[in-house]
Amino acid sequence: MNKLHFKVGLFAAASLFLGAVFVAYLLHARGFFENTYRLQLAAASADGVAPGVPLVFSGIEIGQVATLGLNDNGGIIIRVELLERNAKWLRENSTFTLDKPIVGGAKIRVDSPNLNAPALPENSTMLLLTADISKEIPVLVERVKAILANVEHLTRKDGEVNDTLANLKTMTGRMTGEYGMLEGILGSPEKARAVTDSLDKTARLIIKLDGLALRMDGMAIKADKWLFATDGVAEQTRDALDQVKLMLADAQSSLKKADTLMTNAVAISADVKEGTQDIVKLRTEIDDAVRKASALVNEINKKWPFARNPEVKLP
Repeated sequence: MNKLHFKVGLFAAASLFLGAVFVAYLLHARGFFENTYRLQLAAASADGVAPGVPLVFSGIEIGQVATLGLNDNGGIIIRVELLERNAKWLRENSTFTLDKPIVGGAKIRVDSPNLNAPALPENSTMLLLTADISKEIPVLVERVKAILANVEHLTRKDGEVNDTLANLKTMTGRMTGEYGMLEGILGSPEKARAVTDSLDKTARLIIKLDGLALRMDGMAIKADKWLFATDGVAEQTRDALDQVKLMLADAQSSLKKADTLMTNAVAISADVKEGTQDIVKLRTEIDDAVRKASALVNEINKKWPFARNPEVKLP
């Protein structure tokens, strides 16, 4: 029996110890054993503020409203308490704003733009600003009324929206015709048909131009062969020019002989008898030179492209 009592007592003592440890942990987690940092906020109105309203920084609750009261001048004083470890987020340049959303409870928002600024001393008094969204509701209502008026103006029976829908209906109806979207855009089948006919003619013209280009390419190839191939016009012309050069050289030789004979004729003009024989010989040489020159001219006239009536045979 004594052992049983001892075990029961031991179990009860262990339970009480564990319970005490758990309670102590909860109190420590809630900051019960930490120092409390106190702050006062001066406000023009306490509407929406009550004990327990949270003090939040970056969306995280760091404290709450403890009490509300009045100062000697009748001003509203809101006392806020927070754990001392959370006081590091409060700076001398911090701003306190009371947010009162349409849905949900009010909260005091802390904004500290510069965390390197000096820390806010305890029991300091700061101004509480108010951001009441309900004050903006009349402005929003007026804007909504203006938007509804514009919508009503657009959707009236003779409004722009109905006209646009009517035009769209007409266009889509035309698109169901023979020429589809083209008829819908141009407005009538006749205009669409004219466009398609023009496109067909353009296509046929392009095909003809392609054929003409092919034929021109063939003619260019043939002309190239005709002009520059072996026994072509260019080679024949070159041969003719060579013959002309030979003829001119022969004519030049004949003329030199005639010049020599004329000189002899002048020298022997005193001797009539001998001069008569030289003159006969001179005339024979001159006639021969004239005949060769005439033959040369005729030959030049026969050669292409010096002929009077040149005839070019295309391939």
